[in-house]
Amino acid sequence: MDMIRQWMKHPRLRAALRVLLSPYFGNGAMAALGLLLISGLVRLWLGPEAAAAASVGVIVCIPPDQAAPKYGKIWLLLPSAILGLPLFAAVQALHASPLYLGLLLVSATFLAFLAGAWGKRGLPIVMSLMFAVLFSMAMPRQASEASVLFNSACFALGAGVYLVWATVANAWLNPFYRVTTLANTLFSLVALMRLQARQFQPRDEPASASGLPVIGAVLRQQAQLADQLQAARDILLESPRTARRQQLVAMLLLVMELRDHLLACELDLDAIRAQPGHPSVLPLLSRVMQDCASATEQVADALLRGDLPAACPDLGQSLAPWRKAACAADFAREASDVLPAALTLSLANRVANLSDDVLRLIELGRGQAAPNLAAVRTAWQLFVSPTHWSWRPLASLWRWNAPSLRHAIRASLALGSAYALAQVLPWGTHDYWILLTIVVVLRGSLAQTLERRNHRVLGTLIGCLLSAALLSAHLSALQLLLVLTLAQACAHAFAARRYLVTAVAATLLGLVQAHMLNAGASPVFDVIERMADTLIGVGFAWLFSYFLPSWERHAMPSLLNRTLKAQARHAEVALGLGQLQAIDNAPEIEWRLARREAHDSLSALMQAIQRSLSEPRAVRPPLEPLERLLAYSYQLLAQLTAVKTMLVQHRDRIDLLPLQPPLAQAVDAIGTALTQPSATSWPEDALPLADLPSFVAPLDDALEPWLLRRLQLATAVSGRVRAEADQVLAALAQSRQ
Repeated sequence: MDMIRQWMKHPRLRAALRVLLSPYFGNGAMAALGLLLISGLVRLWLGPEAAAAASVGVIVCIPPDQAAPKYGKIWLLLPSAILGLPLFAAVQALHASPLYLGLLLVSATFLAFLAGAWGKRGLPIVMSLMFAVLFSMAMPRQASEASVLFNSACFALGAGVYLVWATVANAWLNPFYRVTTLANTLFSLVALMRLQARQFQPRDEPASASGLPVIGAVLRQQAQLADQLQAARDILLESPRTARRQQLVAMLLLVMELRDHLLACELDLDAIRAQPGHPSVLPLLSRVMQDCASATEQVADALLRGDLPAACPDLGQSLAPWRKAACAADFAREASDVLPAALTLSLANRVANLSDDVLRLIELGRGQAAPNLAAVRTAWQLFVSPTHWSWRPLASLWRWNAPSLRHAIRASLALGSAYALAQVLPWGTHDYWILLTIVVVLRGSLAQTLERRNHRVLGTLIGCLLSAALLSAHLSALQLLLVLTLAQACAHAFAARRYLVTAVAATLLGLVQAHMLNAGASPVFDVIERMADTLIGVGFAWLFSYFLPSWERHAMPSLLNRTLKAQARHAEVALGLGQLQAIDNAPEIEWRLARREAHDSLSALMQAIQRSLSEPRAVRPPLEPLERLLAYSYQLLAQLTAVKTMLVQHRDRIDLLPLQPPLAQAVDAIGTALTQPSATSWPEDALPLADLPSFVAPLDDALEPWLLRRLQLATAVSGRVRAEADQVLAALAQSRQ
């Protein structure tokens, strides 16, 4: 433990330790250890040929093996083993018939890539099934039917044992996954805090014509945090029965509250900057938020160390003198100064609320505050991703413009063409390398394909150099075996995180393994062949990525529709008074679900926009209105979050009866604005949100005027969201004509 604390003092060592203690690296290490043990035991029992087949069975089951909840884990892995076995056996049987093997390859690729219809859950199944085909091709050709049956049985043995291994390992590592997944989420929250703190500094970048910042790091970090929060919910919200689990869940729930505070802190910044004198407090607010980020980072590091986070003084205490002076000076202000002063004090209060929640996070981590899980204890399943498989995604594939269907056709033609070329190349010892490169590089979008292409080429080059250095050192068999285990761990751990590392590790794995299987042979030609096959493979993947393309603009209407519906639903639930009047937690749970869908829909839209930046300009969706739509959507979430926070935290100070009509009117207005085409077009030089007319009271204890202001601004923002959506839809419709 003392050594870990020493590591944490050095930035580079601290970053390395965070990777080593991450859930994805732990999962990769367990997968590599399982491969090593299973292949080694089968080799001792049945010999090297059986070990090779069993290793393929293990490798086929590894892609869907990710950190997951304990229950339902085996259902995530089972499709790979069940569907991979007949593909492996079929390739073994047809290995001596290149023509029939090519036909099998094309048809198997088409069927395997259809699994992409299941989204993130389906992509690992695609890789598993293709590994079953390609690694079966890598095995020596079989001369008899008995050999085919024997190898298939060994494949089934390796896959079956690994299913048990992965399920048991996942259950054993569940406490580790809970802690490290929460720590990773906190690191992502810290990055968002620091980006938000930069927003309080003077702007260096120009604003868009609408007065809102263009799409940038804050929006991207919001999308990344939304994805990480869902992964954390899946693991942490499973059976929160013990005191430790309840503590971690309470910290996760507080992370979601902190995200809402960060959203609310974006409000009124433009209005405050526009007023002389008032922006002077923004650097102070920025420093407080930076302190909050540092304190949160210490909590995450303490979780990784297994330590208690250090006690922290009141992070917002530096704001107290300024807030007190601002309130005292309120009566001396002119009427024209009341609005900017009130907005500045309101922003300072929101930053103070953020610092209070960070202190509560530290108290929860130290065990000094009791967790409150009443909101999720009775219905935690609602927040966890499903583990069962449904046939519905497959049934929706059979239309010509379905992206998964087009990608399956594209991939099968690419692999069929590359297989035909591999048959006539002057070298043919590892023809499956070209096909494997296409499988891992060719993605459903051009942006992902280009990123994989660059990383694959660079990673292969680095891997070849490392392999040449290692093999020239004449390491012992045991040392090479340890290298293979580490390479397998890195290849699996970083596949979805940093593909460059995976490409390096996979190249090292393939070349060292080929050298061990052909002891005494020179590795020089293997290195040259691997590099040549990689270049050919990425060339095919790049070429076929333009065949039957699924441009991001084709998915924009459905993404926009999902976003608008999610925002309208969130407004309806957030502005309801049910939570304040109910005797159970059902309204709170309903609001949390609506909030999650609103964030998830914006995350999906954000990722689609990012991918479209790599597409040809002629087929890109209209980026400027999409940028404004994202910014306005997050502002709408922030306004509604501010209203929700006031209603919940100050329910004892608010007279709800007179607020019911304006709340109902706001729900109707926002719902109508978001779900019906806009009748009003917003000009490019429209006033920024902060300049819209609204009712604001002086700085006193009355909260109702502030609620009315937030409702007015939320209604105005919803109209702008719809106007930008209509502009995008009109541009898309015009491009189709």
